[in-house]
Amino acid sequence: MRISVVTLFPELVDAGNRCGMVRAAIEKGRLTVAGYNPRDWSADRNRRVDDRPFGGGPGMLLQPGPTSGAVDAAVDDAGAKPPLVVAFSPQGQRLDRHVIADWAEREQPLVLVCGRYEGFDQRILDSRVDVEYSLGDLVLSGGELVAMVVVDAIARRLPDVVGDAQSVVEDSFEADRLDHPHYTRPPEWEGRGVPAVLSSGDHRRIAEWRAEQALLTTARRRPDLFVQHGPSATERAALEKHWLAGCDEIPGGQQTRV
Repeated sequence: MRISVVTLFPELVDAGNRCGMVRAAIEKGRLTVAGYNPRDWSADRNRRVDDRPFGGGPGMLLQPGPTSGAVDAAVDDAGAKPPLVVAFSPQGQRLDRHVIADWAEREQPLVLVCGRYEGFDQRILDSRVDVEYSLGDLVLSGGELVAMVVVDAIARRLPDVVGDAQSVVEDSFEADRLDHPHYTRPPEWEGRGVPAVLSSGDHRRIAEWRAEQALLTTARRRPDLFVQHGPSATERAALEKHWLAGCDEIPGGQQTRV
């Protein structure tokens, strides 16, 4: 899979490419990451790529010429399969695992366009970008960190990259549930032990405990996930049994009996 990153700071993305799952995906030939710096398409002798906004206001905007030149080059280099051009901005749709999973499964080339300063000239978005995405309700200095998140999240989903494929299947959010707690040696640390069931050798009980803990963690911390994937009858029973004192409704809209 090919991912092109349009950025004024390609060294940031290059640093991420040398680590962890992204490096593994690149070394195994599953992923290619290429950087395109809009300064290389600037007509200014000082390689300027920004200017003041029409109508006044704070900050500077990325000019359409240099950025569009970098995007066009990335699209041309993508090969026969047309790439999806994605810009990162606070106005974009919320980026989540469903989007990442779809991109990784289709292995469609991506062109990730990173904003800087006060953002893009709107004409860049109108003429070159297919879709805008946001990492969340926060403002970053630029889109490079979001691009690195996307590259990493996709890399670990590509075939043969993660050593144990089951670990990807059991990640948080994969079934719209958070992960269960994990424990390793030593069995006691600072007076804190490990749940006895995990040392019981009873795989059925261990699986049940993990499923229950994942459910309860989701209910306490991210009940909004139940909107997309409501609790099953078994999960409802577990929630009614363990639900926090003082709560009179479990996620999914069913009243508790406490």
